[in-house]
Amino acid sequence: MSETITRAANSFKFGKERIRRSRLSKLLLLTAHCSLLTFLAHCSLLTLHAQTVADKTVASVTNGSRATPDLITYSDLVWQLALEPNTPFAEKPSSEQLNRALRLVEDQLLILQEARKLPVADTPEARKDFDDAVQKKRDELAQAFGSRARLEERMTRVGLTSEQLDATLRDRETIERYLDFRFRAFVLINQKEITDRYNQETAPLRNSGRIVPTLDQARARIEHDLTEEKIATEIDTFIDNLRDQPGTEIVVLSPV
Repeated sequence: MSETITRAANSFKFGKERIRRSRLSKLLLLTAHCSLLTFLAHCSLLTLHAQTVADKTVASVTNGSRATPDLITYSDLVWQLALEPNTPFAEKPSSEQLNRALRLVEDQLLILQEARKLPVADTPEARKDFDDAVQKKRDELAQAFGSRARLEERMTRVGLTSEQLDATLRDRETIERYLDFRFRAFVLINQKEITDRYNQETAPLRNSGRIVPTLDQARARIEHDLTEEKIATEIDTFIDNLRDQPGTEIVVLSPV
């Protein structure tokens, strides 16, 4: 029996260099949900390292702006976990792992649905810029696994094709550009915030015999850190609001 869930996101944090302590890192760093709009029927088989598992639709997600919700399959969750370099590969992921992946993919889709509302520049230059960014993300993903061969090994073990990975990375680039557009330009850091953070960081180092950087030396790095932290907080609040807004429905069809 399906269960309709409209709730605030459970608290979980992300650890990417660009956006620390935020959901954004796992929304953008090595995300692994496939292009879900292409999966309107889900009776295929998923090959998992010489083991065959029947795929199934796990949940549907909509923010009310489209007549047809996006679907999340069991394979989407397995792919999400498989493409996280710091997550050990498991033939049969635990319920805890699958539900963590489910919450993450739900968040990804809610943001992607918001991003689809914006017009897209459809010029040769814009398409090339987007394609180049996607290729860069693919290279970064391979680097995170240590080599392209290791990435492809993971993909093979979970039945993820190159085309499906490309669709995933294109969604990720869309999400990243939307969040930059919505939040980055509006974050301002004042001098007092920089000074307060500098004093907080350097106080334990004084009289320790260690070299303490001057405020001017640390200014750029501290301003960057504070900027990313503010963006992280704004994104966390944004996702919670997306889950709570009227019209949002996350329907769990097959509990994992």
